[in-house]
Amino acid sequence: MRYLNQLEPDALVARFAEHPPIGFRVLDAAGTPAFADDFDLLTTADAPVRQYVMRAPGYRWWGRMLRWHTTFVGTTVSEYALFPLQANPATLPGQLRLALGSRQRLSIIKDIPSPSPLLDEQANVWNRHFAEACEREGFILLEGQALAYVPIDFDDEDAYLARLSSGRRKDIRRKLRKRDGVVVEPVQCGDAFTADAMVDAFYALYDNVYAQSEIHFDRLSRDFFAAVLRDATNGGTVFVYRHEGAMIGWNLCFVVDGKLIDKYVGFSYPAAREQNLYFTSWFHNLAWAKSQGLTHYVAGWTDPQVKSYLGASFTLTRHAIYLRNPLLRALARKLGRFFESDSQWATHEQA
Repeated sequence: MRYLNQLEPDALVARFAEHPPIGFRVLDAAGTPAFADDFDLLTTADAPVRQYVMRAPGYRWWGRMLRWHTTFVGTTVSEYALFPLQANPATLPGQLRLALGSRQRLSIIKDIPSPSPLLDEQANVWNRHFAEACEREGFILLEGQALAYVPIDFDDEDAYLARLSSGRRKDIRRKLRKRDGVVVEPVQCGDAFTADAMVDAFYALYDNVYAQSEIHFDRLSRDFFAAVLRDATNGGTVFVYRHEGAMIGWNLCFVVDGKLIDKYVGFSYPAAREQNLYFTSWFHNLAWAKSQGLTHYVAGWTDPQVKSYLGASFTLTRHAIYLRNPLLRALARKLGRFFESDSQWATHEQA
C-alpha cells in the first residue's frame, strides 16, 4: 500500500487524482492527498438542525453564504484519510496547517480513524498521536462518519441471522424471497467494459443513486468510472444483478488484505426497490466473502440505519477542522456537537 490507513487498491486512489469528482480540484499537501471544493456547511449537520436552517425565512437567498471554498485532506474514494507511510504524526498537522490553512478560511482533515478494528495496532497508535498533534496546532476534532463493517466470523447465513432479533430475522427472510428472481453475475474490471455503451449504462445507474441521495457531496464523473471499470490491474469485481434479463443494479467491490471493500453501487428504480436489491446484495456479499475466506466485509459510510438493521458493526472517524479566523474557531468549538450526527452508531446496540 502506498499510504497509511489505506484499505483500497493503489489503482483506485490513483484514479481519484486523475479524475476527481465533478467540481473538485486535486491538491497535494506534504505528500498527502487533498482537494478543494465549495462545501455546504450543513452537509454533516444533524438532520433536525439542517432542516431547521433550510426552513428559515429567506434561506433560498442567504443559504449560499453557507457554501465556503474549503480545502480537504483526504480523498472521497478511500474510507480513511491517507498519510505518507514515513510521515511523523507529531509534525504533519503543522505542515498541513501551513500548507492549506493559510489559503482558505476552512480546512478539514477528513476521516481520521479512531481506533479501528480494520487497521493494525501500529496504525491506530499513529492516528492517535496525529489527532493529539492536530489539537496542539489549533484544529478542532469532531466525530466523523460511521464506517459499517461485518466480521466474517459466522458459519452460514442462518448463523448470521441468529444474532438478530426474531422480528428482524422474519422481516429479512421475507425480503430475501425476492432474490430467487434475481441473477447475479460477477464481472471483472477490464476488457468487459471496453464499449462506451457499457460504461454509459453503468454510470446511468450510479447517477440514479446519486440523484436520490439526501446529501450531495461528491459526484463522481463518467471518466472516473470508465477508468476504474476498464482497469484490469485494480482487481475489482462488479456484481451485476439482473431481473428477467434486465440489469437492475450493480456493485463494485475490491478484495484487499483479506477484506471485501464495497465501494460503489448503481440501481435501476423502481425495479431495484421492488426486488429488495439492497437486502439481496448485502447477503450476497456476506456469502461471497465467506466463500473466499475473507475476514471482513467493509460496507462504507452511507445508510447507517439500514446497515445497522442488517447487522453491521460501526467504527467512527474524526474530522480535524481548522478555521483561519480565531473568533469562528471559538464558535466552532461550541457548536461542534451539532455536526456529529453519526456518533450514535458507535455505541448502537442491535435490537
